[in-house]
Amino acid sequence: MISVEPSISTPANVQDAFRALADPTRRDILTHLSRREMTIGEVAGHFTMTRAAVKKHLSVLQNGGLISVHPRGRERINRLEPQGIKTVSDWLSYFEQFWDTRLQALQEAVENEESDK
Repeated sequence: MISVEPSISTPANVQDAFRALADPTRRDILTHLSRREMTIGEVAGHFTMTRAAVKKHLSVLQNGGLISVHPRGRERINRLEPQGIKTVSDWLSYFEQFWDTRLQALQEAVENEESDK
């Protein structure tokens, strides 16, 4: 049996990112921001919720490190932060490697069983 010890931790920023990603509305907001930077009003234009509700979603995304907010004159521009997404992706990649190792071991066991017949 192959033992794979977890060699990664779950830092707070990853926890906050997963919390942000848990909501489908916030995932939709990220999709919109992946196309271009937007003001709160522009983001709100894609949803049937109040501007205040959109602002709250944007705050959660910012706390998760998935977006950043930059002042431009009187407006606040929301921008997707690729590094925040990469942090989540890197954390998930560990488990991809874990399952690849497990599936490879299973394949070898099946092949050995078949060759013994």
